[in-house]
Amino acid sequence: MQLSELSWPAVDRLPRDTPVVLPIAALEQHGPHLPLYTDSFLVGEVARRANEELGERVLFAPVMWLGNSHHHVDFAGTMTAAPSAYLDMLRTMVDCVLTHGFKRIVLLNGHGGNSFPGQQVLFAVRQAHRDRKDLLLLLANYWALGSDPAPSIPGLKHKIEHACQWETSMMLRLRPDLVGDFRAVEKAEWGNPFQPASRAWTMPDVSSQGHIGDPALATPEIGEALLQVFAADVVALLRRVAGWDGRSWNG
Repeated sequence: MQLSELSWPAVDRLPRDTPVVLPIAALEQHGPHLPLYTDSFLVGEVARRANEELGERVLFAPVMWLGNSHHHVDFAGTMTAAPSAYLDMLRTMVDCVLTHGFKRIVLLNGHGGNSFPGQQVLFAVRQAHRDRKDLLLLLANYWALGSDPAPSIPGLKHKIEHACQWETSMMLRLRPDLVGDFRAVEKAEWGNPFQPASRAWTMPDVSSQGHIGDPALATPEIGEALLQVFAADVVALLRRVAGWDGRSWNG
């Protein structure tokens, strides 16, 4: 179900155990060859496919396109919420859902920079309602829900990075009209920035063109295979959420 297509009485009639999915993404640079809306396009497509599969069992909100993208602001067109404003925005979104009585909330994330703020918000909400045992609050990065697509998809290399083979392939499948000359973009390596420590960074520290990975290897066939894998992973997670008994730690 799409929240944007329902009236308030229709939402009010839904069982409060219905999982509510809040897709979150970004409007930020994606190298010289992909549109700024890439993360929002991709998480929106994964959510659309999951919605088609799940029907009336899950309620999907529209994609929240403004994300935590300060590390990309050196590149023209990037939009970002200030860190504190982003935390407040996510918290308010979750609080609205709770106010309406729903108890199972999934932040379906399409941008890596949103992961830590999203987790922080959900922990804060859980602590604010620490006496309740009926809440299930999850953040899920759509590309990291258990499946490893690489062994089963011919030609797929390495891992998801930024404006890489994976994201470029999915955009070639979804909106090829918006993809620039990806074959001319040279490979950019993440390297080893003092790992296993976590180094603070901005995108120009890593790549002058704003991408990480090798977009020249992208194909629409790889993109479709990836979208199928990721949508299936999201569907599997949401079925677990819908089937939760409302009190157990394990799910």
